[in-house]
Amino acid sequence: MTSFTATYSPEDNKIRIYASSRLDPETYARVKEAGFKWAPRQELFVAPKWTPAREDLAVELAGEIEAEEMTLAERAAVKAERLDELAHKRHRQANAFARRADELSQAFYGGQPILVGHQSERQARKTQERMHSASTAAVKAEKAANYWLGRASDVEHFANMKGDPRVRANRIKTLLVELRDLQRGINAAYAALAIWEKLKTDEQIRHALGNMNARETWSNYDLYHKVQEGEIAPADARQMCINGASRAAYGPTRRRWIEHVLNRLAFERSMLGDVPRYDGDLTPVIIQAFTREHGAESPKCTATDPGYFQLESPVPLPAHIASETMLVLNDDGWRDLMQAVGYIVPGKKARRVSAKPEGMPLVNPSREQAERLQTIWNLRMAASCRGKGHTAKSAEVYSTTQATYSANSKGDYAPFKTVEIAADGSRIRMEWQKHVRVRSGEPVARIRVSTIGGEFYKPDAVVVLSDKPGKPLPIDLDTLEAEARRVAIEEEVAA
Repeated sequence: MTSFTATYSPEDNKIRIYASSRLDPETYARVKEAGFKWAPRQELFVAPKWTPAREDLAVELAGEIEAEEMTLAERAAVKAERLDELAHKRHRQANAFARRADELSQAFYGGQPILVGHQSERQARKTQERMHSASTAAVKAEKAANYWLGRASDVEHFANMKGDPRVRANRIKTLLVELRDLQRGINAAYAALAIWEKLKTDEQIRHALGNMNARETWSNYDLYHKVQEGEIAPADARQMCINGASRAAYGPTRRRWIEHVLNRLAFERSMLGDVPRYDGDLTPVIIQAFTREHGAESPKCTATDPGYFQLESPVPLPAHIASETMLVLNDDGWRDLMQAVGYIVPGKKARRVSAKPEGMPLVNPSREQAERLQTIWNLRMAASCRGKGHTAKSAEVYSTTQATYSANSKGDYAPFKTVEIAADGSRIRMEWQKHVRVRSGEPVARIRVSTIGGEFYKPDAVVVLSDKPGKPLPIDLDTLEAEARRVAIEEEVAA
C-alpha cells in the first residue's frame, strides 16, 4: 500500500507530495488533474502554487500537510550542485573529443594531403571525417558545459534574490494587492445582495439586469437575454444572482484564499523582522488608510469618546479585522491590531518643491486692471502690424470660474495657461540669443491668459476668475498705457 507525505513551503508557495511507491492509475490521474507535476530528480509531485483544491487533495492523501524541511536555499544548493556536476561531465566529454580529434589530426601532420586515386585515399577520408566529427562534438559539449554552469549560477542567484529584503518587501506589496482583490470580491457580493433585497418585482428585475453592470448584480452576461427570451423566469434569475453572491460572501473558498494570503504575509514579514508598534499620534486618517490597504470598503473612522476610534463600512469589514460593519477600539487596541497584521504606518512624504519661481505671485487682476492690460496688448499688437501689410485684431478680457479654468488648463495645447509678465506688461517668452535660449525679460508676476481661437496677429486674452478675489498687478499701468497710446498716435501721423 502506498503511503503519502505532503509538505508546504511558504518560501515558494508550493505543495509537495511524496509517495512511497508508484501510484495507481486512478490516483495518478487525480494528482495530475489537480495540477501536480512529477519531479524525477526529487522523486515527488509538486504543484506550482497553493490552491484550496490542491490542499484538500494533499490532506486527503497524506492526512495532514507538514512544513517543508528543506529551505529554498538548500533546495537551490542541491540543484546547483547537480547542474555543476552535469557541466563538469560535459566538460570532460569536450576534453575527450578534443583529444581524439588531435590524435586523428596526426595523420595529416606536416600538411600531408590526401592522395587522390591512391590506395590510402579511402582511409584518409574516413580519418578526416572522424576528426571533424570529434571536433564538432567537442565544441557542442563545451557549449553544453557552459550552459549548465550558467544554469547553476542562475539557480543560486534566484535563491539569493528571493531572500533579498527589497524583493521580499515588493512581494509583500503584491500579496497586499491580492488580499485587497479578494476582499473586494466579498464587498461586491454584499453590495449585490443589498441590491437584490430591494428589487423583487419582475419589472424591477428586468430593469436591473438590463441597465446595471453585471458585476453590480452578480449576474452572467447573457442572463438578461435569457430572461427577455423567456428561457428563465425573472424570479429564478434573481435567485441565481443571490446564490452566486451568497457563495462569494459567505462561502469558504474565498475566505480560505484570504486566510492563506494572510499567513503568507505573516511569514514574509517575520523574515524581515518584527513589525514595530506604532508610537506616533493615532488619527482617523491613519486607521482608514490601514483598513483600506487590507480590503475594507469605503472605511470611515471617527473619534468618539476620548481615546476611542469608531470604524464603519457599508459592508462587513475584512474577517481578520472584524466580523461586523463597525469596530470600536481604544488607542492601544488599534495599535495592537495594526502590529498583529503587520501594518507599518508609512512616514510622511516630503512636500514636493514647486518648480515655480520663488516669490513670483500668481495674480488674479480686477476687471478694471485686466481691461487696461488688455488695451496695452491690443495697442502693441496694432503697432507691430502697422506698415507690414498685416491686419491686427483686438482681444477682449475673458471671464471664467476657477473650476472651468482648472479643467481646461492641462497640457501644451490647452486653451488656458499661466504666463509670466515683465515690468513693462509684456509676456515673457523664450528667445534664441547667440545659440542660447534665454528669457525675453525679468518676470514680476504670473497671470492667466486664454488662447481660444488661436488667430494670427491677435494678442492673448487676459483671464479674470469671477469667483476669486482680485489683486493689483505689480506694474505701472498708467505709464504703460500712456506710452502705448503715444506710440500708436506717432505711427498714425507718420503713416
